[in-house]
Amino acid sequence: MPAKHLYFIGTAGCGKSTLTNAYLLWLQNQGYDGITVNLDPGADTLLYTPDVDVQDWINLTDVMRECGLGPNGAQIAAADMLALNIKEIAQVVAGHDTDFVLLDTPGQVELFTFRKSSKIVIDELSGDLALLVYLYDPSLAKSANGFVSTLMLSASVHFRLPFPMLPVLAKADMLTEVDREKVEAWSRDYYALFNALLDESAESQTQINAEFLQALEAVGASKAVMPVSADTGEGLEDIYNAAQQVFEGGEDVER
Repeated sequence: MPAKHLYFIGTAGCGKSTLTNAYLLWLQNQGYDGITVNLDPGADTLLYTPDVDVQDWINLTDVMRECGLGPNGAQIAAADMLALNIKEIAQVVAGHDTDFVLLDTPGQVELFTFRKSSKIVIDELSGDLALLVYLYDPSLAKSANGFVSTLMLSASVHFRLPFPMLPVLAKADMLTEVDREKVEAWSRDYYALFNALLDESAESQTQINAEFLQALEAVGASKAVMPVSADTGEGLEDIYNAAQQVFEGGEDVER
């Protein structure tokens, strides 16, 4: 049975690498096999040891030195270099006999998702067996304006990368019970989110967000977020169950 590919995507600092590591440990504890793939050429330290590391092909420091670029320019160049090397990287990934491939994407979400090369990378690595796990940053999502901003960014990512997407509320244990309940309610009920926007502020930005919200509702761009925590293990089984619904219609992987 082909391996399932889960891409952990989100803004810088939202906990992608931490969740990648936690989910790998959860899979192993459940008797499943998984490998990790680091797709960030600028990653300094990781909680896990990648089974496949893009830095074996592309290193951000080397790109800066060889191309005479600063950090931002080097990140853009590295994102395109990833596509140029992806066939070789895909062969290495495919050489692992495993149930799950966990792909930790670059910290700058726009570099991975908004460049044409990203679709090429996912197509080559995963084909139809890709699931985007989009992490909502709790520090931003706990306000109505911040939640809508996150929702719009996730919708843009989904538009750019038309693969199944699972929205998760990362670091859910860092939120108070009240804030957590609000975020979960907003993700399920546009009316509650719309009212929260109006209650939060009468500024023009809130009105703009409300209009965007109505547009997102019209195209069905949002799903209920799934609370997860790499520290407590909450939601990790839910990620597995959601992935099985996408890939196998709910059937378990044979251990």
